[in-house]
Amino acid sequence: MAAAAVLAAAPVQAQHAPAWPDALLTRTQALALVQGLNAEILASRSATATLERWCGEHHLARAPRVVAEVLAGEPRPPTAEQRRRLRADSGEVVRYRRVRLRCGGHVLSEAENWYLPGRLSPAMNHALETGDTPFGRVVAPLEPERRTFAARLLWSPLPDGWERSPRVVPPCLSAGPLAIPGALFEHRALLLDRDNRPIAEVHEVYQGELLAFPPPGPCRTVSTDG
Repeated sequence: MAAAAVLAAAPVQAQHAPAWPDALLTRTQALALVQGLNAEILASRSATATLERWCGEHHLARAPRVVAEVLAGEPRPPTAEQRRRLRADSGEVVRYRRVRLRCGGHVLSEAENWYLPGRLSPAMNHALETGDTPFGRVVAPLEPERRTFAARLLWSPLPDGWERSPRVVPPCLSAGPLAIPGALFEHRALLLDRDNRPIAEVHEVYQGELLAFPPPGPCRTVSTDG
């Protein structure tokens, strides 16, 4: 829970991102996009590759390449339960890495990673210790598989009961922008190599800046200045 609180406290959407009107149509579109991306990542072998594709398709950066901004701070030792999932005995080294995954000026996710350096090559360990390459790209030669064991939607653009109370959300024209929070959904997953050995456990919180592009459709935000 403490780790979730740390990552969920990420900043809200970028200051210069296009505003989404607060309307039923755009809220429905936002929900469809968030749930679609969530499903893509759950079904993928690499969250990094999925985020890069998303960044390119939605023109979030001139060069749609995801890089890892390594965050300083005290390492978080693995719990006994994490060691059990990693199949790591008490004497095996588990390293901790916390990053923001960026594409251009947008933070797409924040992630904590507990990985086993003894199951990686020296070149992979060097890259993780000294560079800004995302973990998934570094370990790609191991043909990793993601095995998600927890997934949670952190924001629903449509409030409970919206289908029974149509006035809860304006149908199209809106007096203001939709407030997109910093955290949209989170995953906890194991990464296993081609021999089905765990190499890492990750906790990822996907950010509101994933929607930092103009909303589709005819809705617009109207001014209340008269």
